[in-house]
Amino acid sequence: MSRIKLNYKIIFHFLGLLLLFNGGFMLIATLISFIYKDGVTFQLFLAGVTTFLIGVLAMFRTKNHRKEMNKREGYIVVAFGWIVMSITGALPYIATDAIPSFTDAFFETMSGYTTTGASILNDIEIVPEGVLFWRSMTHWIGGMGIIVLAIAILPLLGVGGMQLFTAEAPGPSADKLHPRITDTAKRLWLIYVGYTVAETLLLQLAGMSFFDAVNHALSTLSTGGFSTKNASVAYWNDNPLIQYIIIFFMFLAGTNFVLSYYLFKGKVSKILKDEEFKLYFKFIIIFTLIAAVLIYFKADVSQSTISHPMVLGEAESALRHALFQVLTVITTTGFVSADYTMWTPFLTVFFFGMMFLGGSAGSTSGGVKVMRQLILIKNSFLEFKRALHPNAIIPVRYNGKSVSKDIVFNVLGFFILYMLSFIVGALVFSMFQMDFTSAIGLSASSLGNVGPALGEFGPVNNYAALPPLGKWWASFLMLIGRLELFTVLILLTPFFWRNR
Repeated sequence: MSRIKLNYKIIFHFLGLLLLFNGGFMLIATLISFIYKDGVTFQLFLAGVTTFLIGVLAMFRTKNHRKEMNKREGYIVVAFGWIVMSITGALPYIATDAIPSFTDAFFETMSGYTTTGASILNDIEIVPEGVLFWRSMTHWIGGMGIIVLAIAILPLLGVGGMQLFTAEAPGPSADKLHPRITDTAKRLWLIYVGYTVAETLLLQLAGMSFFDAVNHALSTLSTGGFSTKNASVAYWNDNPLIQYIIIFFMFLAGTNFVLSYYLFKGKVSKILKDEEFKLYFKFIIIFTLIAAVLIYFKADVSQSTISHPMVLGEAESALRHALFQVLTVITTTGFVSADYTMWTPFLTVFFFGMMFLGGSAGSTSGGVKVMRQLILIKNSFLEFKRALHPNAIIPVRYNGKSVSKDIVFNVLGFFILYMLSFIVGALVFSMFQMDFTSAIGLSASSLGNVGPALGEFGPVNNYAALPPLGKWWASFLMLIGRLELFTVLILLTPFFWRNR
């Protein structure tokens, strides 16, 4: 079989474009550093200019590229785009000496762009403001990238059952959001920016400083979880309003962003009829009630938080912390209001199970996604009918439409590959002398882009104790989990690089 001729020029052209954006956002962080006079303005400026110039050079050298991009080139751009962004995104940490080690800086950056929120920083509050802003910005850039990826690119590549999304995104459907990918991206970008600004203002009105409000808004809408405080959102446990605002925006961030577009267009019926949204909402309500009841009767919340949370009473405190932690795990945001591993063994396992759910397709959440869970559940129940009526044609239906067998098989394949990746991930972590709880927690959290794990790496701890090879392995799991597995793993197969 002969080797294919990849259009390397268009690949490098797109990677150069990504570096231009990366460098530009670093210069915004430089401005923040200058305003707050944190002493690292020049270093951030140097990192930003370096990244920007590399991007300019890559684009200039490939300006005469062929304009067409095939699927293979699309996979390469998506996978290597995140890697290149993470390598250059580590420069501000290294240049400012906030994180001198390249391994640690790369881990923190990959955690940022994949919106995982796992951190190796032991004392976040001593980090310069410009670097903290850059850290939150990596979340925000990655979150927007994921929305565009899920809605505009993955359906075209046929990745992980995301073809279902073509009913709402660009494609030959009456329900399409807009016929052009660029226009779709612009509309979703405006919604994303609008939500970020709205949360910033509300958090500031609720009592956060402007700097803290901006950073937490950037982290919330991207379902990332980086905070400016060592205690995360538990720092504001004496201010329930701040936590309720973050809860509301975590819910929005975990929802399909196309539904937000329909909301602003007044098409509420489309939202109420959406099966994925209904299941997502039911999951949150049911899981919150279960957790709240157990917290109220079995757990002492005051012992699992940094400051005493019972401002409005025990019942309200139990409900708030249950809702906050359910949402932060399901949406894979990773903020912490309390250490849920201290709330009874049942709730520890309960929250561990939620790491495999994920938010809605077309959201900034990680995980398996509710849409896939819905297809799996429906197909499983239909297998009983098919067993009784082997000659009957009983298709899976999603939002009133029949789902093709190819998509069902794709979803099943994704789920099997996801669980295999989780098992292999845990096995590798166990090779670094980790206990069982820490190994499975790290694997589930990294692959699902959740952030807080279990055991040594639970909600009130960080990833600093992870050995260097463990950090590289966690970074790899973050990447494949964020990019829907197939997008990265297909590059490791020999047939990807050959003609069929």
